[in-house]
Amino acid sequence: MNNITAVTAFILKGFTEDTELQTILFFLFLAIYLFTLMANIGLILLVIEDSQLHNPMYYFLSVLSFVDACFSTVITPRMLGDFVSQRKAILFLECAAQMFLVVTFGTTECFLLAAMAYDRYIAIYNPLLYSVSMTPRIYVSLIAASCVGGLLHSTIHTVATFSLSFCGSNEIRHIFCDIPPLLAISCSDTHINELLLFLFVSSIEVVTILIVLISYGLILLAILKMPSAEGRRKVFSTCGSHLTGVSLYHGTILFMYVRPSSSYALEHDMIVSTCYSIVIPMLNPIIYSLRNKDVKEAIKRLFRKCVCRDEVNFSQQNLN
Repeated sequence: MNNITAVTAFILKGFTEDTELQTILFFLFLAIYLFTLMANIGLILLVIEDSQLHNPMYYFLSVLSFVDACFSTVITPRMLGDFVSQRKAILFLECAAQMFLVVTFGTTECFLLAAMAYDRYIAIYNPLLYSVSMTPRIYVSLIAASCVGGLLHSTIHTVATFSLSFCGSNEIRHIFCDIPPLLAISCSDTHINELLLFLFVSSIEVVTILIVLISYGLILLAILKMPSAEGRRKVFSTCGSHLTGVSLYHGTILFMYVRPSSSYALEHDMIVSTCYSIVIPMLNPIIYSLRNKDVKEAIKRLFRKCVCRDEVNFSQQNLN
């Protein structure tokens, strides 16, 4: 990296320089971030606490919640600090670390969504063999492969991007260090980087979307064969939630990365990036949990347990 010493820090320009608007955005994104943390961490703790949620579907969901909480944490606190700070500089190595983590968590989520679709296919298509087909060895391997895939993909782009020369403007028209805005300010030839970005992201998208489509196609066939209308309704509700989350996430990823560099519009890209990196991690617990009957019942059981515990403690205090 001896050809990049010309720039030691970048300036994240963000959404706006209007002070009043920055104050409004600060409180808006602070509320989103706090809700994201509470909802995702709450879901993880619920799965750990409730033994009836100890199955692969909810283990995948717990890992997805962890990834979403980390994804949002890599971006939002830094952005909130920039809203109230005059100096919006991020050091070169900090920028590289942020981009590495953003791509890691983003790619891991792509693979996890595909693994979750496959898990639903196994559970619905042949429920009697689900416990045999989705053993701990299989679902742990799928989770580990998703994480490793995210790390490898991120390493390739981080090394390729930060091997470029940045000797001109150091102002990034974005809310965090991402690949397209960094390529836009590099004074090196970025054609190879753009090709790598297109090839790797499009390959990952094609593979993961195909897995989702094939899984849900087979699920649809299984649903049509179900004799019970109530069973069909329950499965449609669960799968509809999953497809909503998948469509939102992959739609923004495809728009952001799988296109020619000539069509980059950094102002629009900031909005799209905000959607997949900040808004979707907030929505996922709602999409995957609040419409899920098992999760609702687990929340009720936990609430009753807490109420009973409080009543017992209150009674013991009165006796003492």
